[in-house]
Amino acid sequence: MTDLKEYKLSYRVSGNGYPVVFLHGFLESKSMWDSLGFSKFTKSITFDLPGHGDSIAPISGEVTMLGIAKLVKQELDAIGIDKYTLIGHSLGGYIGVELMKMDESCENLIFLNSNFWEDSTQKKIDRKRIAEIVKYNKTSFIYEAIPHLFLNPEKYHVEVVSLINEAKVISAKTIADYSIAMSKREDNISFVRENATKIMIIQGEDDAIVSVDKMDSFFTEIGFNYKRLSQCGHMSHVEKKEEVIEIVLQLLNLN
Repeated sequence: MTDLKEYKLSYRVSGNGYPVVFLHGFLESKSMWDSLGFSKFTKSITFDLPGHGDSIAPISGEVTMLGIAKLVKQELDAIGIDKYTLIGHSLGGYIGVELMKMDESCENLIFLNSNFWEDSTQKKIDRKRIAEIVKYNKTSFIYEAIPHLFLNPEKYHVEVVSLINEAKVISAKTIADYSIAMSKREDNISFVRENATKIMIIQGEDDAIVSVDKMDSFFTEIGFNYKRLSQCGHMSHVEKKEEVIEIVLQLLNLN
């Protein structure tokens, strides 16, 4: 196993222009961004987070959102990326906000089906339960969890099967470690409030993972840039692909 502090992330740099960093979600990989085609408009830097995709080496030590953010920062420095926008899907948003907090080069942060508050007490309990379940029945958890991400999983059968097959390669320990890490992440409400002009939220109205009602209430209070997508669950980059592309290009003044 590789200690997280010494971990080498797999990443891909494609396209030219203004840099945009992409961080995928839990059980996903950098391949989730391929169909969106952002490299036609930007210099796209897509990462595989530790234990996912081509960064598949097992992890030793504690997994934390901050620890992974430091790894991404280290790679960005090595590549020579200066100013950039970061887009994080779900888990990627949790890591992205930690990166933005430490790196002034991150000019904008887009939470894609993600959030910035700490888990509720019940959510923390649920994540710890998942960490135990996957130790004994990883495959069952994956088959149950992934279709739940879509509003209409039957409509996206090909994508669901692809995600399941990708997730099955991830070790049970990695899944458990991330589940615990997400339950321990910090509350970043104050940071988002102080940096609202640099924050965008893209939210599915029918997202079963991120509460749209809670996001609405924070939007009313804070006033960040907020896009709600109708008839859309947690996988807006699949379910509302064209709208997501248009929103991002508008934010970056590239359309």
